[in-house]
Parts: sequence; structure tokens; C-alpha cells
Amino acid sequence: MSSDVSLAPNPESKVENPSAYFQKHPPGITYVQYSLDKETEYLPQIRELISKDLSEPYSIYVYRYFLYQWAELCFMALDTTDNNKLAGVVICKLEPHRGGPLRGYIAMLATKDSFRGKGIATTLVSKAIDLMIEKDADEIALETEETNTAAMKLYERLGFLRSKKLHRYYLNGNSAYRLLLYLKEGVGSMPTDEYSYGDIPFHGEDDQAHQHQDAQDIFSQGIV
Repeated sequence: MSSDVSLAPNPESKVENPSAYFQKHPPGITYVQYSLDKETEYLPQIRELISKDLSEPYSIYVYRYFLYQWAELCFMALDTTDNNKLAGVVICKLEPHRGGPLRGYIAMLATKDSFRGKGIATTLVSKAIDLMIEKDADEIALETEETNTAAMKLYERLGFLRSKKLHRYYLNGNSAYRLLLYLKEGVGSMPTDEYSYGDIPFHGEDDQAHQHQDAQDIFSQGIV
């Protein structure tokens, strides 16, 4: 199948399960769901891997916000040739968005440099999408830096559409794109509340309107 496959060609489309198209299993890599009993072993590795590529660091509480509430929506790629050390991870959440659609959110995605280009990031995201579809999600959202062309290609290949440009979104001054994947017909026209405040403090931006974003809107870097 060609690389320009789009699973959601317009906002009213319902996508099919992406697993059959995009999941890959390179030699030595196994995929597992995170669980709270794995915190001691893997949370330090997750923090180290994700922090390496962030424009601003996250506190331990940010990771626990996601992992304590949506542990099953965190998938890890483990290197079986090296004592099951972490090779990649995706962290997500799923909850009603501003009183409207049940929205999945891809908060963090990262793979080790030595494992990039092997389809691991795409597989991790695909597994998260699959589970959110099983949980009856209406749509999935994320943000990624506009300069991260690899991440943009990954998500657009999975059917995500550019919804909005967020100017100077990150503390390093870079802008971002918000991407949306519509999973059901008519989701794009569902009414939502004007504002919804999250439980996590978010970093300060120049745009005052940005201060009123849902807390879910601050954590995605789209690292591949």
C-alpha cells in the first residue's frame, strides 16, 4: 500500500482500524501496555526518553497525571535484546472534551535514536488509536511542532488532519499544529462548552487566550 494512504479523507469520514496497515514488529522489539506495577522499572526510563527531546521539561506529576488515570493507553516498545529496556513509548488520555465528543489525546510520543525509522513510533500510535476506537472515542487530537516534519508525516499517514496553527505554542518559541482524527461521522459539528479547565498547571504563553486551553492541549511534542 502506498505511503499516502489516508484513513480519514474528510472530517465526516469514519476511519477503519489502522493496525493492519501500519503496525510493524522489528526483530528484538516487543510491545506491551503500561501498568502501575511497572512504574518502578519503567517510569524513570519514560521520563529520560521523553525529556531528551522536549523543549521544556515535565515534572513527575505530569507523567503521573496521565499514567495513573489512563495507564492502559500507554504503550511501550521494549528491546528484548537488552533486558527489555525501553525503546519507545506513547502516552495518551481519553475523556469528554468540553462537554462534547469523547476525545482521545496523544500527549507524548518518543523513540530512542537508534530505533527510529523502523516503524516503532507509528506502531505505538496505531495501538493507542486501536484501543481508543474500542473504547468508543469520537475523535483523537494532538499537537506537534510545525518544524517536526517526520511527526507530521506520521500522523497524516494515519489520517490526522491539520485543524489549527498555534503560534509560539512552546516555550522555545516554536509554533505548533493541532491535528485531529475524526472517528465517527458528524463529530466535527458536535457542540462543546466554550472553556474547560484541566487539573494540571500549564506553561505560560504570550497569547492570553492560550491560558484557557484544556490542560490536555499542552503536552504533545510529536517526537518520532
